[in-house]
Amino acid sequence: MFAYIVKRLLLMLPTLLGVLLLTFVVLQFVPGGPVEQYMMEARSSAGGGLESGGISYRGNQGVDPKQVEQIKALYGFDKPAPERFIQMLGQFARFDLGRSFFQNKDVWTLVKEKLPVSISLGLWTFFISYLISVPLGVAKAVRAGSRFDMMTTLIVLVGYAIPGFVLGVALLVIFGGQLQWFPLRGLTSANWEELSWPARIVDYLWHITLPVTAMVLGSFAVTAMLTKNSFLEEIRKQYVLTARAKGLSERQVLWKHVFRNALIPLVTGFPAAFIGSFFTGALLIETLFSLDGLGLLSYESVIRRDYPVVLGTLYLFTLIGLFTKLISDLCYVWVDPRVKFD
Repeated sequence: MFAYIVKRLLLMLPTLLGVLLLTFVVLQFVPGGPVEQYMMEARSSAGGGLESGGISYRGNQGVDPKQVEQIKALYGFDKPAPERFIQMLGQFARFDLGRSFFQNKDVWTLVKEKLPVSISLGLWTFFISYLISVPLGVAKAVRAGSRFDMMTTLIVLVGYAIPGFVLGVALLVIFGGQLQWFPLRGLTSANWEELSWPARIVDYLWHITLPVTAMVLGSFAVTAMLTKNSFLEEIRKQYVLTARAKGLSERQVLWKHVFRNALIPLVTGFPAAFIGSFFTGALLIETLFSLDGLGLLSYESVIRRDYPVVLGTLYLFTLIGLFTKLISDLCYVWVDPRVKFD
């Protein structure tokens, strides 16, 4: 086991290096880099507007070449790309994610500021999904082929087929716009600091309902169907017939014998699903509901070509993903002692 863990840790290094190298190379060929973004903002602030009614746009006069060189030196683009890449690796080795070009903050600070929103969405989505999908999958397996099974399968597949952002738009239009039952944006009201703690909890739940609903309906479908199929596979095995022949009740057979074996695929995927709920799938939801989380930060960083934020968050998320994958593999041994990595 120890040798396997060491080997996996060593394999993380080339994987992480390959991800960073590929992303860094792609960014070098993306038009409109940070220098161009800065120049465009400078022109917009210097120019009055588009030519209309005899008023000409002054931004097209350009920027002083000396100023352009100063901007490149400020952002580090006066150095060759290989040197910048090696310098970036040295910073990442010290867990220094750099400093944002446009927000004048360390990337670590930005991540810490945005992380509570993503954690809030991720925790609710993860726990609600599992609390619904696992019991639903068990019920579907026990009643396989019944009307309940067919109806719930139809509902689950319809929910899975509808993209989260489409459902989010529908929820906003209906419950936020027409009926005005829920707020359209944010996680708290403007007067949240003035509310009592019970009122704060109610206000928070009131704001989180629509975005969590949009994320949950599509995420629990896979887990529910996986739970059903795992239980059906275990129910048909010989040890279940033996347990029933010994006179055990159906409840004892189901929850004492079948449940542990059937949950092996779910438990082994638990760490990845838990971590993934924080960092994946929330980009469109956060943008749609104006939630200032990691998804919105990543989107704005890509649009503005804020390379330190893009590469820093990519390094952090890739590292978390690699360790999560290792933990998921180790869960096989914890759940099923028959598994030997040797």
